[in-house]
Amino acid sequence: MDPMKAQQLAAELEVEMMADMYNRMTNACHRKCVPPHYKEAELSKGRGDDEESSSWDWINPKCTPKEQQRAWGRLECGPGGGGLGYNGIQAGERILIMDMRRLCHFTSSSRPRQWIRAQMAAVITEDNVYREAELQAAPPADGAEGLQPAGPDGNIQGQVEEFLGPHPDYDEEEEERKYYRRKRLGVVKNVVGASFGGMIVYSVYMGLLQMQLILHYDETYREVKYGSLGLTDIDNKMLMGINVTPIVGLLYTPVLIRFLGTKWMMFLASGIYALFVSTNYWERYYTLVPSAVAIGVAIVPLWASLGNYITRMAQQYYEYVNYKEEHVQEQKKVPKGACHQYVIIFQSVFYIIFHLSFVFAEFPMILFLNDFLSEYKHTLYNVKQCGADGKKIIEGFNKTVLQHLPRSTNLIAVESVLMGAAFIAMIIFLAVCGAAYRPTEEIDLRSIGWGNIFQMPFKHLRDYRLRMLCPFFIYSGFEVLFAIQGLILSYGVCALGMEKLWLLVMVYGLSSSICSSLSMALVQQRLPRQVVLLGGAAVHLVLLVVLMCWSSSPRRPDQLPQLLVLVALWGLGTALNKTGLSSLLGMFYEDKERLDFVYTIYHWWQAIAIFIVYLWSTLPMRAKLAILLVTLLVAGLCYWQMERRLAKKIPYRLPRIPRPRHKVKGYRYLEEENSDESDTDKSDVEGEEDEGRQSEEEPERDAGSQGSDSLGRDRGAARGRRRRQDNAAYEQAGEQEDYVQAM
Repeated sequence: MDPMKAQQLAAELEVEMMADMYNRMTNACHRKCVPPHYKEAELSKGRGDDEESSSWDWINPKCTPKEQQRAWGRLECGPGGGGLGYNGIQAGERILIMDMRRLCHFTSSSRPRQWIRAQMAAVITEDNVYREAELQAAPPADGAEGLQPAGPDGNIQGQVEEFLGPHPDYDEEEEERKYYRRKRLGVVKNVVGASFGGMIVYSVYMGLLQMQLILHYDETYREVKYGSLGLTDIDNKMLMGINVTPIVGLLYTPVLIRFLGTKWMMFLASGIYALFVSTNYWERYYTLVPSAVAIGVAIVPLWASLGNYITRMAQQYYEYVNYKEEHVQEQKKVPKGACHQYVIIFQSVFYIIFHLSFVFAEFPMILFLNDFLSEYKHTLYNVKQCGADGKKIIEGFNKTVLQHLPRSTNLIAVESVLMGAAFIAMIIFLAVCGAAYRPTEEIDLRSIGWGNIFQMPFKHLRDYRLRMLCPFFIYSGFEVLFAIQGLILSYGVCALGMEKLWLLVMVYGLSSSICSSLSMALVQQRLPRQVVLLGGAAVHLVLLVVLMCWSSSPRRPDQLPQLLVLVALWGLGTALNKTGLSSLLGMFYEDKERLDFVYTIYHWWQAIAIFIVYLWSTLPMRAKLAILLVTLLVAGLCYWQMERRLAKKIPYRLPRIPRPRHKVKGYRYLEEENSDESDTDKSDVEGEEDEGRQSEEEPERDAGSQGSDSLGRDRGAARGRRRRQDNAAYEQAGEQEDYVQAM
């Protein structure tokens, strides 16, 4: 064979081989690194201009002919140095494989597949042109063959197969299973971390507040320690700040949660509780009262964030369990009721752990303060009536409850321990708890406009399900405070003395914690959904009737068994009430865009109840019991009526969540008119058409959308028409809403 023809044939074979290798590498990289489903296929949806430019500047020098020329120029091509022998091809193959590994790194980014393929095709074309020119300029040496046969130690095809093929020990399905198992364990870690963080925060808060109020109540302590400072007046204003400030929480809570994020809101609120602990090192008006007001500001955001966080973790856990489902892979809306069992389990776990805060809050009392308390014969000497016969919390209680005063160094040591525990809670929220939403989801949640975020809680009250649960929300706030102020103090301490206060509170906390697991019976659908709430209401109804008819007697330690039973049963009702309400809200409102609004309404009504309890502190006990009884009956009746309406499939009104408005070119959206219309919205419409049910929607446009339209008209009539068409399509897609089916 003519040497020139042989050399030309070798070059053609090499070009074909290299092209085939690059094509196979491209497919392998996409198969291993790039997810098969795309939510946004356009380049403008990927990243911002700056990131696009920087990535282009990074990859372009690596794909130029000069880079390839330097790589091939280092080779010893053939025996004479001028041809393309087998060794040259093998070395060039290795260098190109290394270049391909670097290029494959970009396929794992968020760039569209068409862009990556275009870059790879440009690299292949430029390299082939350069190789053909090199072949024509460098003929092989005399007597040397143009192409050496592939030996056993230099099988190019085998090396390519080894690089492109899967590792013999690699099991893709097993690795995917392990990955999502780690994700599920991360969700469990988040739930447990949030539960322990909330438990520690309230243990510190209630333990310090209880110790502070007992010390400040004692006349001797006030006169010796602070003289004419007026601790009684400071305590009254401090309690006013804690109980009155939360009534305005509905105005700012959703804005704070969406501005800071759910995780950071919990962290900030725990920091405010730590601030309250630190102010007790220097007890003055200008330290205690502002910190108490800050706690009042943080109560509603903290609880709304906790409820939102636990429900979001349940939804994420469902996604990681069913990661092979199509609606999960394409980020569509999950089927109705799919997350309910996880919501029930996670809410139950949260309250099992959180109710232990009543137990740990008594540790300062047991380990420190109980040694300084006087006996019940001294503290209850002037008490004539207890329980339902009493007029205040404990009328005639002695003004001196301490046998001797604790040392200031001991108080500082106890407060330091509590301060350390508060810092531990902050670290748990910061380091253990993960984010509740993806970064792009948080951007979308904030991008609906702050005015719309402010209005959404009020608009959600038009839903009859939420309106008819409001009496239960109020009763939920009543019953916890009554358990402490009414049952434990007016009935328990009035009969047993201050030295048994820790026992009654710990029994209440343990009973609430253990009984919070009873709601898990709903997971297997062994009981109807209504059993949990109505069962807790029935327990409290019986106890309220008993407490109205029976009163404990002063200075009667022999009544301890009866009081422990009453406290334990009240804890049972509390557990069913808390877990039932939180789980019910998580099952009714499965849209992640609504969770913070719904839990804000829930805990705002509880704040209203706390304020009412603060106002009725001077009422007779039977009047308090009557208010509780009426509220409970109204709550049970409204809940029963709500379930009847749902059974009849009466439509309810849900406000439309405005579409995100992205004004700035940046991280996710390149153009202003690109909205977050994803497959999630499409799946909602498809599911609603299948079920054939409709709900009323709010017809009017919100203020934020109108402002965006006016800005669009200023920028041009064409863009304004296009935006209005998009809004009309979006509103048409949001005209329907599913019903939550009874379990």
